[in-house]
Amino acid sequence: MLTRVKSVVAGFMGGIMSGGSSGGGGNPGSEMPLKFPYMRPEFLGLSPDEIECSADHIARPILILKETRRLPWATGYAEVINAGKSALNEDQACCEVVVARKRPMSYCPPSTPSKTPTAKRRNSLPNGEGLGLRMEHSKLGEDGEGLVFHYWALFDGHAGSGAAVVAARLLQHHIACQLQAVIEILRNLASPPPTVMGEEPDMNPYLQGNTPGPHRALTRAASLRGATGAPGSPCSTPPPPRFFTEKKIQHESLVIGAIENAFKEMDAQIEREKQVYNVTGGCTALTVVYLLGKLYVGNAGDSRAIIIRNNEIIPVSTEFTPESERQRLQFLGFMQPHLLGNEFTHLEFPRRVQRKEVGKRMLYRDFTMNGWAYKTIEDEDLKFPLIYGEGKKVKVYNLTQYEHGADDVLVMGTDGLWDVLSNQEVAEAVTTFLANCDPDDLHRYTMAAQDLVMRARGVLRDRGWRITNERLGSGDDISVFIIPLMYGNRQP
Repeated sequence: MLTRVKSVVAGFMGGIMSGGSSGGGGNPGSEMPLKFPYMRPEFLGLSPDEIECSADHIARPILILKETRRLPWATGYAEVINAGKSALNEDQACCEVVVARKRPMSYCPPSTPSKTPTAKRRNSLPNGEGLGLRMEHSKLGEDGEGLVFHYWALFDGHAGSGAAVVAARLLQHHIACQLQAVIEILRNLASPPPTVMGEEPDMNPYLQGNTPGPHRALTRAASLRGATGAPGSPCSTPPPPRFFTEKKIQHESLVIGAIENAFKEMDAQIEREKQVYNVTGGCTALTVVYLLGKLYVGNAGDSRAIIIRNNEIIPVSTEFTPESERQRLQFLGFMQPHLLGNEFTHLEFPRRVQRKEVGKRMLYRDFTMNGWAYKTIEDEDLKFPLIYGEGKKVKVYNLTQYEHGADDVLVMGTDGLWDVLSNQEVAEAVTTFLANCDPDDLHRYTMAAQDLVMRARGVLRDRGWRITNERLGSGDDISVFIIPLMYGNRQP
């Protein structure tokens, strides 16, 4: 999966899939302790007996929220277990309101990409205990030093539910850690993000990088660029602007980069902790982050999200397949650096890095990223960039550009839903159901989610689970969020 994922991250949870064992949340034959025990989403508020009953593969009861106040925006949720495909429900879900705090958080990993093998890296990633990141809905306006975001996520476990359980507990904390580094920049929307942290943006549109000193031999790459002192380039004449106008990075790209890096850190943590904990399998991930008036939708795998607005269907996630030539070439440069002749770097920067910027923090992205983040510049980064250009953007939806009605929603579902229902069928089912509900009834979105799961599961008959027109129903785990968008317009 690592090389096939297309959406917001090119690698989330993919690297761990080949090393996973079979089974559910824990391998009975393993002597390693569980990272986290098997559970259903915390917001369902299920007792142990109810969790046991939910795993009935014959009845396949549909679980829904008991109390709508447990989730922000009156979000609806429903789920059902598979028809015997696996012992446990391998889908996991999470929904929280989280604050990324401005003050240092000791459990956050370093933001500079590490060259150290994953297994040897310092274990500084969050473990989900005592982090104090979750916010009560009634206290959203009280944290003056933090950046508040809403978070919804679905995870579909493969070859066991262990990785999905861990990701459901921890990914939101990784996102908070990554956002911590750019809180002040995101708060100041009037000024563009600085290319180098702590410095004013350079007004010169053409930045040529380092001019070789008198005792430094020109490299072949430098001569091809027509640098000062190169053959055919008068020493007293500045080189022409051949390649770079400084790339202007938008604030939303920093959020995208933070989410992408959080996915990578979550992946790395699970891969490392499989050596000491019983964490089974791998998982896909579909996340929605609401921050500063925008929804950021990231997907690694085959789950899917769509927006239904005024009877229009807007796909907001993309599944699998390679991302772009930019990322393919960067990946090649990362895996086979000798092909670059020691002249180029596989990392991309908004402009050529200057020697005086070594040790400072500068915007960058690599082959796994569509967004941007900051890293500490090293001598290695002074090499000429292999890539300059834009890849495809992560799906970003600006809620403030539309006035949403009570029936405008975002639907998130694992593949158990989409395997049997198309975007159009889902949209028609949700729209029809909501049209027959009282617009002021906060339970309407949970009831719509329940109806959608029932349509995908079908009814058990002599020839198995069947849906409309006697089509085969989904035998997989199914999890669905229905998020009303009108509440996003009401946020301060």
